[in-house]
Order: sequence, then structure tokens, then C-alpha cells
Amino acid sequence: MMVGSRQREHLTIPQVAKILGLSRIAIFKKVKSGEIKAVKIGRNYAISRKHFDSILGKSLNAEDKREIEAAVRKTVSEYGQTLKLLGKN
Repeated sequence: MMVGSRQREHLTIPQVAKILGLSRIAIFKKVKSGEIKAVKIGRNYAISRKHFDSILGKSLNAEDKREIEAAVRKTVSEYGQTLKLLGKN
């Protein structure tokens, strides 16, 4: 078990699994594949709260923001007139 400030800064795999409603094994596989960033502390992995917030969509990194902006530009360029008509209703 983690103590002190690390406990507040990090979540364990079981904690993340419970919050997301997934199994510990599923979270462990996501950590091993690199989908979820984690640090190894002793025999256990810990996920930083900052990274966990990005998993939940509470924060966006620069790459996520660029991807969203590109998608919005593409949608507006392809469906701009339709969006304007929908907005008038």
C-alpha cells in the first residue's frame, strides 16, 4: 500500500478498475500495452491522478486538442451549410 503524498497523487490498479467498472486484469493489460500510463512502485503499478483525469476526459493534452480541432474544422467544412440551417431552428 502506498503512503503519504504518493497515495494522493496516484491510484492503484484496483482503485482504477473499481472507478471505471472494469476488472483489475483489464486495467493491468491496458497498463502493460501502454494505453494507460503507470509507474511501478515496488511490485505494484500506480496511475497518476493527472493521467487518470485525462482518461476520464477531465483534461486534454495538446495532441487531444489538435485532434478535436481538426475534427471540428473538417465537420464545418463538409457540413457548414447544414449546420447553419440546423442552428436556425
